[in-house]
Amino acid sequence: MPGGERTGRRAAIPGRHLRTDRWWLAPAGTAAGLLAFVVYSTWRAFADAHYYAAPYVSPFYSPCLAERCRTMHAGPNADLFGSWWAISPAIIILIFPLGFRLTCYYYRKAYYRGFWASPPACAVAEPHKKYTGETRFPLILQNVHRYFFYAALLVAGVLTYDTVLAFRDQHYRWGHMGLGTLVFLVNIALIWAYTLSCHSCRHIVGGKLKHFSEHPVRYKAWVFISRLNARHMLLAWASLVSVALADFYVYLVASGAFADPRFF
Repeated sequence: MPGGERTGRRAAIPGRHLRTDRWWLAPAGTAAGLLAFVVYSTWRAFADAHYYAAPYVSPFYSPCLAERCRTMHAGPNADLFGSWWAISPAIIILIFPLGFRLTCYYYRKAYYRGFWASPPACAVAEPHKKYTGETRFPLILQNVHRYFFYAALLVAGVLTYDTVLAFRDQHYRWGHMGLGTLVFLVNIALIWAYTLSCHSCRHIVGGKLKHFSEHPVRYKAWVFISRLNARHMLLAWASLVSVALADFYVYLVASGAFADPRFF
């Protein structure tokens, strides 16, 4: 209704709300965190440099689908885009994980509240006069989330491959492990946990089943996914931080600012 709680159908309230706590901290913190990631990822995506230091490749540039990518020994080079692709190869692949996160149910709530104040917080009226939800352009495009989920699975698979390759040294010999390997292991674990905790994944695994007893395997998978789903917000933030840290670690090593410690 236009005017939020200031309508003739409800008791007159002098203020816009009755909350006395610092309700604005949560949306402000969310907006600051998301904005920081947007700024960082934009810089790194367009930098087109320092994204590979054998055996590590930045998750922002993997798989590297442009012909102009740096050659990575046994790495995720596909060369699907020819010499005509002149800008950073990260722009090609980042569309899919970012599309998955932008249409994610949790992230929708986060940036709707943080950036659009729709609504700014529980029991606080939003400043907009009209509310159309996700029924009109461009927000109706949020419905493509399930398709971005499939793309996110493929990207997670490639990042898993990159993590396996991280068990080599700078000369591509197997059986070695560095600090970067641990960074990649933590990152891929969080990436998979966030991806599988997705609401679309939960629906794919257990949706449209009338009798769980007739599908014991899918039921067990649904229970597992449901437990992850309960921590979807935490996993969303943890994986966002971990993927940025993994990229930043590769940047430090590739730029020569930091030498990767080797454990064995």
